[in-house]
Amino acid sequence: MSDFAKRLIAWQKQHGRHDLPWQNTTDAYAIYVSEIMLQQSQVSTVIGYYQKFMQRFPTLASLAQASQDEVLQYWSGLGYYSRARNLHKTAQRIATDYAGVFPDDFTVMQSLPGIGRSTAAAIASFAFGQVQTILDGNVKRVLARHFRVSGWTGSKKVEQQLWQLAESLLPQQGMVAYTQGLMDLGATVCTRSHPKCAACPMQSSCAALQANCVNTLPTPKPKKTIPQKQTTMLVLRHGEQIMLEKRPSSGIWGGLWSFPETDATDDLAALVQTRFGLSANSQAPLATISHAFSHYKLSIQVQPMHVAQRSSHVSEPQYSWLSLEEANAAGIPTPVRKILQLLLAETQTKKST
Repeated sequence: MSDFAKRLIAWQKQHGRHDLPWQNTTDAYAIYVSEIMLQQSQVSTVIGYYQKFMQRFPTLASLAQASQDEVLQYWSGLGYYSRARNLHKTAQRIATDYAGVFPDDFTVMQSLPGIGRSTAAAIASFAFGQVQTILDGNVKRVLARHFRVSGWTGSKKVEQQLWQLAESLLPQQGMVAYTQGLMDLGATVCTRSHPKCAACPMQSSCAALQANCVNTLPTPKPKKTIPQKQTTMLVLRHGEQIMLEKRPSSGIWGGLWSFPETDATDDLAALVQTRFGLSANSQAPLATISHAFSHYKLSIQVQPMHVAQRSSHVSEPQYSWLSLEEANAAGIPTPVRKILQLLLAETQTKKST
């Protein structure tokens, strides 16, 4: 066992995290759900979502049998919704092709939707005790600093170098503590900013610490100008209800319910008549909401419109008329939830005056 692994395992047993909801189990499904949620989200954010998700979908079979709408509803607000769609697809694939039993074959795992090498390694390690290395963002940072690896860790060349390092450090025993230790060290000690080097079990061998360059590693991603996009969301209201439109299954917010969008800035009444067969009048714009994606920023103009009469043209399954409360409980993206919160607050104010 490498000295790195020995120190890490000892540190994790004494100082690591041991009471997270998905720990202290070998249930591959529970571990799988947590790993998918943690791919793009912080532990503190994931805990609440994980607990609610597992309460509703306690088994792989229950997830496989659910509708995508309901899965997205329980994911709503966590973002990166392709994770939820892939989670659902994988559950259905396992139910169909593997008799509902999560496969323990490392290669097979990576063939399932949304499971890459690092996620498969975490499942293999925690659920099956296999000797496989993870390499998520936290681990890349730990290795880049400890071994003083320069260059952006997202580049193919540097990432390959880090995979080789990670593989060379693997112990043959204590994989659960070792894998969890890598996660814990990156998340709680070797953090992106203000790392706690004095508390690090690797301080005596950390090349970046010895060279006084901890704060410059890992090398930042080359900066690009983030484009700014604009859209208008139409809040079509009829009495106490609003209309939501189901988005295409792929792309941004795929499969979620949202307000209809348009790039048009004028003659919205004609657009609504043509597109939905509804007679509607524009009201004063409600607000402008900003939302940042990983690759662009979106500015959303919120345009309320009063619908005089509902039309049979707007019907299930692509469109749905809901109360504000029902819409707020549906599978919706974060900006839509923000708009609904504004509408609910506005309604509450009117009722109290």
